[in-house]
Amino acid sequence: MDHLQESKVASSELCKGSFLHVLRDSVRLPNGHLTTREYVVHPGAVMVVPLLVDADGGLRLVLERQFRYPLNRVMIEFPAGKIDPGEDPFHCAQRELHEETGYRATAWARAGLLHPVVAYSTEFIDIWFARGLIAGERRLDEDELLDVFTATPSELMAWCRDGLVTDAKTLIAALWLQNVVSGAWTLDWLEAT
Repeated sequence: MDHLQESKVASSELCKGSFLHVLRDSVRLPNGHLTTREYVVHPGAVMVVPLLVDADGGLRLVLERQFRYPLNRVMIEFPAGKIDPGEDPFHCAQRELHEETGYRATAWARAGLLHPVVAYSTEFIDIWFARGLIAGERRLDEDELLDVFTATPSELMAWCRDGLVTDAKTLIAALWLQNVVSGAWTLDWLEAT
């Protein structure tokens, strides 16, 4: 794969905010030509697919509605959040689930890793499933406003099909969920500590 490798020649900072860091690198292509690459440096995040069994034994999903300013609309998403410096992704998943939804889980399974925008960001999202949910009180940040609700997997799939869910990480979670529920993909569950 060396014939595809690009190498950095120089780098300059375009913007450094409290959350995002934007760089412009000068790179040498494998054919020797020089070009530029602009990209966002992101600390990484987690997403949790919380599985809840209702009173009838049916599967329900814990989801959120949150206003996303860049799109100027309310989005349907699974709980997710940024990994703090030095924080383990599993602990971040546990923290985000509890802070945003109030739930704690007795069992967890890491599904995989997602790179949502490979063309212009270093962002990665660690995907976790959670079950054995125990309800509690949410601990939202002061400026974090969101609604928590539940839906069936069928409802989520219909929203994905109909374009009501367009968030990339939630669409990927729906793919994972569909394959896990059907038995096509398996998860290695661990008891929470």
